[in-house]
Amino acid sequence: MAKKALGIRPRSDAGANARPRAGRLDNGKQGKRHAARSGSINWPGTLLNGRPRQCSDVLFHLRTRSAHELWLVIVDASASTRRHQALSDAKGLLAQLFDDAYRQRARLALLTASGNVPKWQVQGLKASSGLRTWLDGLGASGGTPVLAALEEAGRWLVARKIRFPAEQQRVLLLTDGRLKEWSVLPALDCPILLVDIERGAIRLNRARRLASDLCATYLHIDIPESPIVF
Repeated sequence: MAKKALGIRPRSDAGANARPRAGRLDNGKQGKRHAARSGSINWPGTLLNGRPRQCSDVLFHLRTRSAHELWLVIVDASASTRRHQALSDAKGLLAQLFDDAYRQRARLALLTASGNVPKWQVQGLKASSGLRTWLDGLGASGGTPVLAALEEAGRWLVARKIRFPAEQQRVLLLTDGRLKEWSVLPALDCPILLVDIERGAIRLNRARRLASDLCATYLHIDIPESPIVF
């Protein structure tokens, strides 16, 4: 269940292992006009064109580095998430997420919503084993400051986008939706996946409405589906 809910990387139409490559044509989209102008010298490529006589004859190795991804995770850890092992199963999903972030070298930001105010746990760091320790100690208590967490996340993402404009931002929100009514929600300018962890015979189904108002992809934690792609 946890593994199926976390396919948050975009798929490539060219195949699972396809990676973008620099073009070979001078007038191509990624051709000669994008050649590196500094760094280590590409001596084989330079000498194949003859002995360099001026600086423009020297070729440099093209540095191709994919933009980093940032996964911002908002965890609703209010008292209501203790019902029917909702938070316990959400922990399993988070454990899988941390493993995926480590393998894919994504950076993590982690914001918990419990008590009176949301609290940052991690802000844009690489996934590490320390997150497992924090996850083991995560408990549910207090109110549901999910709306405040969304506002805080929105402000933080805007500020971070200014610092890292090429970074690809994504948001995962885990909540049972049992929060106060809302009128206006912050606009998060990135893909959002909302995982509904509400359980029990009587459900308010507010998480589905919250996902709709956030323009987020909705998924219930108990429904097996193929990986969600933002």
